[in-house]
Amino acid sequence: MRTLIFAIAFPVLLLAQTPKGREPLPNEQWVSLFNGKDLTGWVKVGNEKWDVEDGVIHGRGVTKEYGYLMTAKDYKDFWLSLRFKCEADGNSGVFFHSRFKPGTVDLSQGMQFEIDRTLNHHTGGLYGDGRAWIAWPSPEYEYVIKPTDWNDLLLIVEGNHMIAHLNGVKIIDFTDPTPKSFDGTIALQLHSGGLGDMRFKDIYIRDLSKR
Repeated sequence: MRTLIFAIAFPVLLLAQTPKGREPLPNEQWVSLFNGKDLTGWVKVGNEKWDVEDGVIHGRGVTKEYGYLMTAKDYKDFWLSLRFKCEADGNSGVFFHSRFKPGTVDLSQGMQFEIDRTLNHHTGGLYGDGRAWIAWPSPEYEYVIKPTDWNDLLLIVEGNHMIAHLNGVKIIDFTDPTPKSFDGTIALQLHSGGLGDMRFKDIYIRDLSKR
């Protein structure tokens, strides 16, 4: 039933973004970032294992280092919709405005929306840019995540305003008074330690960037 509702609602959402009488501009469309077949449009950073299995991106930690799968394109302002499933207790996240030091997994800039199936580990919280934790959900939102099932995540980044919806619940709505990063890639993360085991699918973006 959920699949049927999404199939009906998503085209309606697309049409709702477009004024009548003309074709939608590129930045008015929801665009798929993952073709369900391979990692076209994505770049591996580090030595962790990223594969496509049955229409799903599967990331697994095979070393003790960090690992990332980043977009080949930069995004400033955007809405990002995806589904994720945690197969293990390893930490993960969705980075944005990311840059990496050449030839390394070390970030020179970027923040992340946290993903961690362990309760009270602040899934949806904002972390990074050399500032550690920046914001995390109120206590009542720490239990919105489905630890062993698929989760729906909608992330909105517009200027210094960041919003996260998890499974239909707005869990973060934060305006950063001292932003440090404004442009860069989006990157799926596997935390260091070798415990990462994450699945991602149904990845769509609405690019609002103005350059």
